[in-house]
Amino acid sequence: MLENAKIQDRPHVVCHMSVSLDGRVTGDFLRLPQCEAATKAYYRIHREYGASAFACGRVTMEESFTSGFHPDLSRFAGIVIPPMDHVADENASFFAVSFDRHGSLGWKSSHIADEDPGYDGAHVVEVLCESVPQPCLAYLHDRGVSCVFAGKDDMDMALALRKLREIFGIRRLLLEGGSVLNGAFLRADLVDELSLVVMPVTAADGDESLFDGGVMRNFRLEDVQRLEGGVVWMRYRRVREK
Repeated sequence: MLENAKIQDRPHVVCHMSVSLDGRVTGDFLRLPQCEAATKAYYRIHREYGASAFACGRVTMEESFTSGFHPDLSRFAGIVIPPMDHVADENASFFAVSFDRHGSLGWKSSHIADEDPGYDGAHVVEVLCESVPQPCLAYLHDRGVSCVFAGKDDMDMALALRKLREIFGIRRLLLEGGSVLNGAFLRADLVDELSLVVMPVTAADGDESLFDGGVMRNFRLEDVQRLEGGVVWMRYRRVREK
């Protein structure tokens, strides 16, 4: 009962990823023609989940949404803002949660602009450590980005999730990498489901795995679907002791 109570205090986390046959999530294989059907399926499934939030790490957010933009922070020098949780858009109901401990992402807007309706319009929430540089924090406030603090120097993933549920009302969150963030969630035992869109290719040496530095966890197979283009969609649910 205590374990169930803890789970209810945070969002239900579905790790939704597209992977190669050998369990890789990044690499040149993603751009192969053989993977186009899997990519389309991945985004379709993302939309069909209907989650109120998706979460990515700093590198994934930079590659997918901020395009490596680095703002001039000189005008924020000397500004002091206490490391307090900050809700910039009280009317938001769809969120892009960025786990970015040092606040280094250069958001040009407080909302995602994307062709895919599964991402477009999501309000940006930065999950930070209290040691975030003051100019970075001031910039995020200036951009209208919401901020949540979860740990002084290292990220407390469980605390972050509890705050996301309490402050923003997020009940289901799609965890979409990269491998470092996925691994952190797995080690903290915060992954409730796996949604894996398996591409019909293998990857090269050096490509990232699904979970970086993961640990052994027990999952039960819930469903397997064979999709077009030799793609397989597998869903697993975390098995926890009662």
